[in-house]
Amino acid sequence: MRELTIDATIENIPVVTGFVDESLEELGCPLKAQMQIDIAIDELFGNIANYAYKPDVGPATVRVEVEEDPLAVIITFIDHGRPFDPLGVSDPDTTLKADERKIGGLGVFLVKKTMDELSYEYIDGKNILRIRKKLKSEKKHHGLF
Repeated sequence: MRELTIDATIENIPVVTGFVDESLEELGCPLKAQMQIDIAIDELFGNIANYAYKPDVGPATVRVEVEEDPLAVIITFIDHGRPFDPLGVSDPDTTLKADERKIGGLGVFLVKKTMDELSYEYIDGKNILRIRKKLKSEKKHHGLF
């Protein structure tokens, strides 16, 4: 398990992404899964930075854990900000045209669609949001097809 505690600011999203990507690269994470995880980090850590402590800045902890068989990564975001369950937000109506939809919610919707599991709990004054992504190895293709 690896853990990073850092100020929850938009400017620190690349630091958090780099921290998680380091673990993913060591695991031989497929590029598609890494890109999906990076988008999830951008959205979820960005939400903490934008809303958890406003107008102040507070700390957020990002924990990376690895499961074996099947290989998966669990990333946990912990903050002491306002209680907020992003999973409780209703999904946007993607059948509507972009200009007819309500603003917001698309990022969390995308995270829900690309991660294998998500969970949220508020315990002891902490928001604890976990995402889990299975890391399937990319299939090797031989020949022309």
